[in-house]
Amino acid sequence: MKIILLTHERELHRATNTGNLAIENTNNIVERIVWERVNPSKVITQLIENNEAALLYSKATPVTDVTLTISSEVKFEKPVLPPLNIEAYENIIIIDGTWQEAKKIFNQSPYLKAAPHFTLKTATNSLYKLRANQLEGGLCTVECIIEVLKLKGENKKAAELIEKFAQFNG
Repeated sequence: MKIILLTHERELHRATNTGNLAIENTNNIVERIVWERVNPSKVITQLIENNEAALLYSKATPVTDVTLTISSEVKFEKPVLPPLNIEAYENIIIIDGTWQEAKKIFNQSPYLKAAPHFTLKTATNSLYKLRANQLEGGLCTVECIIEVLKLKGENKKAAELIEKFAQFNG
């Protein structure tokens, strides 16, 4: 399994970035690719074109399940039948930035709209308290990664990351 953080460049210098915490504490499960509007990552575009990655794009709706959807905005040369659940994907793309930056990245990256995308819907709100203007019901990057790890059965790694996040979040 690989979790790819598609990171806004401003996040690289923020002490409050939880993506760094995940990268440092997941034994190479999480890697970062810096988003470039005019030069999209070949790794990400190829994974999407081959239906080998799903995009986590949280719209913050508090319900307990995971929803997987396929964008109808992009036409494929041949029909692509998605797996029925997120667990079937070995590559998960998570946009790493503020809510405003994440929205910008998604809206300015047509290739992301072609990816099967899913939303984490949790019964609890984010515990993250180091940034203002949090979206109600939305999770920070590391909380999303923790939920993905749980969905993938990586409960020990998720528990370790929860502990590191609690220390980071103070």
